[in-house]
Formats: sequence, C-alpha cells, structure tokens
Amino acid sequence: MNPSEITQQYDFTGKTIAITGGAGILGGEMACALAELHANIAILDLKTQPAERLLPRLQSGKGKTILVETNVLDVNSLRQAAEQIEKEIGPVDILINGAGGNKPQATTSAELSFFDLPADALKWVFDLNLLGTMLPSQVFGKKMAERGQGNILNISSMSAYLPLTRIAAYSAAKAGVTNFTQWLAVHMAQEYSARIRVNAIAPGFLITTQNQFLLTEEKTGELTERGRQVIYKTPMKRFGIPQDLIGTVLFLLSPASEFITGVVIPIDGGFSAFSGV
Repeated sequence: MNPSEITQQYDFTGKTIAITGGAGILGGEMACALAELHANIAILDLKTQPAERLLPRLQSGKGKTILVETNVLDVNSLRQAAEQIEKEIGPVDILINGAGGNKPQATTSAELSFFDLPADALKWVFDLNLLGTMLPSQVFGKKMAERGQGNILNISSMSAYLPLTRIAAYSAAKAGVTNFTQWLAVHMAQEYSARIRVNAIAPGFLITTQNQFLLTEEKTGELTERGRQVIYKTPMKRFGIPQDLIGTVLFLLSPASEFITGVVIPIDGGFSAFSGV
C-alpha cells in the first residue's frame, strides 16, 4: 500500500458520525479531529451549549455539524435524535458512545464509606456509563443492521482492567462496557453483518476537569498523593491528554482496522502493563 492509499483511509468525507457526550472534553476532541478529516458530525449531549466553543474547529472541514440535545437514557430521545441526524445530514455510519462519568456521592472518602454509598448515586453511575452505552447502541445499531454496515466505538477505562480505589460503581460499570463491547461485536457480526464492527478504547489517567483536583492540588498544582501513585505506576511518567486518544480512535474508525472487532485498546502510558516492581 502506497502512502496516498494510507492517507485515503483516514479521509472521512461523506461519513456521518454521532458522538454521545460530544460536548465534553474527550468527546469534543474526538469530534474536532474527525471534523478536520471532513466527517459530518452530530454532537449528542444533554446540554449542547458547551459544544459551541468547538464550532470553529468543527466547521473547519468539508462536512456538516449539528448539535442535538439528547438524553442517552431515554430511548425516545435517542430515536428523535437519530431521525433529526438522518434528515439533516444523513444516516449515521459511526457511533461513538462517549457519554459517561462519576459523581462524588458514589465515591468513597473519609466522610463516606462504601457501606453508606446511596443506592441512587450508584444507580446514576451505572446507568450513565453502561445503560448510556447500550441504549444508543440499540437505536443506532438497529439502523446499521438494516443497512448491513457500521462502526461503534465505546469508551471503557483503565478501571475496568484494574479496579481503582474509591470508585466502585464507576469501575464496575466500565467493566460492563468492556464486556458489552465484546458481546455486541460478536452479536452484530453473527446475526446481522460482518461489516458492522464494535470496539472500545480504555483511557488511562487523563487530566480533565472531572479529575484534575484528585490528581493535582488546586492551589499549588503539585501532585496529590493519588497523583503520585498514578505517575509511579505509569511507565511513561506522565498523565495523558485528550489528544493522546485520537490516533487510536481514528484507526478503529477507519478502513485500516476493517478486520478488527471486539477489542478494547488501552491508551494508558503502560499503566496496565506494569506490575509495580
């Protein structure tokens, strides 16, 4: 394969990509990278206003961009989003399930033991991360099954491989995302079409607004004790940044990986490979 053929595999002209959680830091960075490669982008989020900061980058390519207020835990909301996307920019070729997160009420601390974590907080984390991946996959995956082709990318986590302290619900939910990715990959290929692929990435420790002050001190910027432990356990000796995800995302969404389905790729600076000694 010559260099021009390789480059063509990463040209997403004519492809329509729906990204749940697309107004967030990680989803937004993926959306911008794909827009710059000429994809049509539909950002789906409960609140799309934060995505407006991205519009200059989203409009830099040849494709179209729309922002669609969507609740990933509401099937009717997802169906309405799918209809709007299809009407305005075309059928969805690629789904990125980027919606997810944790909350303090589902996280153990000196003030809140595991035995006192409220059920509604645990359910919120499970639903957002696992059900919020499964339901969009039902709605958009059904349309892919009807057309006989498509691509779904889920977002797992390092905590699915090695459960991290304090975040029991989030770790268990992301382990569910990993398992569901493998299950859905087999199901779609066997029951509908081998041209429908399902994969996932498992980011390591990236500095985002969600975890910044768990890893660094708010006032000084110095590493917290947890931050020091992460750096010690990461052979590359740094935290990740959202842009570190892009190469793997583009590979999994492109024809370059057309014989790959059911995998979860760590993007973690070697965290998952290091035993600690």
